[in-house]
Amino acid sequence: RFYNPPSRGFLITGIRESTCMNISSFIADNWYWIVAAAASGGMLLWQQVKSGGVGGGVTPAQAVQLINKQKAQVIDVCEPAEFAAAHVTGAKNIPLGQLGEGKGLPSNKAIPLVVVCAAGSRSARAVAQLKKLGYENAQSLSGGLKAWREANLPTEKA
Repeated sequence: RFYNPPSRGFLITGIRESTCMNISSFIADNWYWIVAAAASGGMLLWQQVKSGGVGGGVTPAQAVQLINKQKAQVIDVCEPAEFAAAHVTGAKNIPLGQLGEGKGLPSNKAIPLVVVCAAGSRSARAVAQLKKLGYENAQSLSGGLKAWREANLPTEKA
C-alpha cells in the first residue's frame, strides 16, 4: 500500500502523481517524435554495423594518409580469388583464415596496418585478431574495397 499524505499528493516511490501524469501525457502527445528518433538512431547504428563495425574503421582518405605519411602496410584479408580479381594497389593478401598463423605479417608490430576486405566486415574481425597478436596500430578500412573504389582510388589485379 502507498501512503497518501494530504498535502503532497499521491507518492509512488518518491514521484508525485502530477509528475507521472505529465510524463505519460508527454509520451501520448509526442509518440510519433519518439518513434522517429528511435528509427533514425536505428538507421545510423545499422549503417555503422554494415560498414565495418561500430567505432573502429578508417575512411579511404584517412587510409591514404596513413599509407603516405606513416608508411602503413595494407593487408587484404579476402580469399585469393577475390584478391586476384581486384585489390588495393600494393596490398598484401593474407586470407582471414590464415591470419592467426602470423605468416606474411610484418615483424615490426608498431607499423600501422590498414586491413581491407570486400565490404568491411571481415576486416573488422581481422583487426581483432591482429590486436591479439600484438599489432595495436591495425585499423579496418570502413566499407572495404567497395568504399575504396567509390572514392576513385587505385586498384590492381593479381
